[in-house]
Amino acid sequence: MKRTLMAAVAALALAAPSAFAAEQGVTDTEILVGEVNPYTGPPALLGKAHTIGMQMAFAEANATGVNGRKFKLLTEDDGYVTARSLQGVRKLIDVDKVFMITGISGTGQSTAAVPVLEKSGIPTMISVAPSEAQYTPPKKNIFVLGQVYTQGIKELTRFLADRNPGKKWAIVTQDDDYGLAVREGFDAIAKDKKINVVFSADYKKGQTDFASEMLRLKDSGAEVFLAGGIIGENIAMLKELEKLNYKPTIGIFWPGRIEPVLKLAGPASDGIYAVDYVEPLAGPAGKAFLEKAKALVPEGDLKGINRYSQAGYAAGRVIVEATKRCGAALTRECIIAEIEKTKNLETGIMAPISFGPGQRFSNQKVQIMQADYGTLSYKPVQ
Repeated sequence: MKRTLMAAVAALALAAPSAFAAEQGVTDTEILVGEVNPYTGPPALLGKAHTIGMQMAFAEANATGVNGRKFKLLTEDDGYVTARSLQGVRKLIDVDKVFMITGISGTGQSTAAVPVLEKSGIPTMISVAPSEAQYTPPKKNIFVLGQVYTQGIKELTRFLADRNPGKKWAIVTQDDDYGLAVREGFDAIAKDKKINVVFSADYKKGQTDFASEMLRLKDSGAEVFLAGGIIGENIAMLKELEKLNYKPTIGIFWPGRIEPVLKLAGPASDGIYAVDYVEPLAGPAGKAFLEKAKALVPEGDLKGINRYSQAGYAAGRVIVEATKRCGAALTRECIIAEIEKTKNLETGIMAPISFGPGQRFSNQKVQIMQADYGTLSYKPVQ
């Protein structure tokens, strides 16, 4: 009887080895990936767009499968609220039992989630709002794709300072980690370039009325304005300046560098400068990306594509390529090791992507762009 039982167990092990070595979120036919982002409220413009990009990368891979498996994306809406971000992360890990997590909303949300992610050991690709705290010191299972706000704002401030020597400046930022990062980058260049800041203010996260700040900005005589909002905030600030018939040179950051902002802000958005690490959709690379999207996502989703779709697609490509290299034995250890080996991965919509031993940040190159309200698009200026 004992010999018969042992033989049966051995036969089962040979017939279904995956049953004894199952990795959370991985079956013989499927790989579960979780994404936490805002899908309600104004920030939904970024969350939905990022998901479209991720779905594009997975749709490409699923056309033929990856080592016999297909990707399935599960999403959690955090509404751009940190507590809900943490709830979403925990649900995806503990309830949905995904293999990997990506996205993670804004700077404050993703940074707050890092301890939970690191402790769980789940492979993670932060690809919406990179910050230095997410990868310094490096965390074995957490990769950060993109560029940090501090570096981006340094490049934008330096560019605007060189184009506007001796001008008076104003800066308005959000009162959270995102705003602090913007301030840090700005202050470094302001000191170096001896920028004359005549107006500075912080606004409460979620603020919708900027009449007071913009009136004080106008009264200060500022000629260059760094608008440190995200989406709804930048629109509101531009609208207020338009009401005041005041048109300083304006710079914005990539969280708000999406085409719907131009449309919603109206003519006041014409000529504003922005910095980003993904290619503008109006350029050759962007147009090729939009053409690719037509074959990969439902027609109704095409109008929701923006720069976050490109970020999501790039993150998805890194995940897919690393998964391919793991072969049939897909484990957490393998995917982490293979993402680490990513070297000069071409996606067509940003500079080549690389990670490495002890390097958990891709450190993408940025470029300066300018808005054209007439075509509702951004075009490179350097």
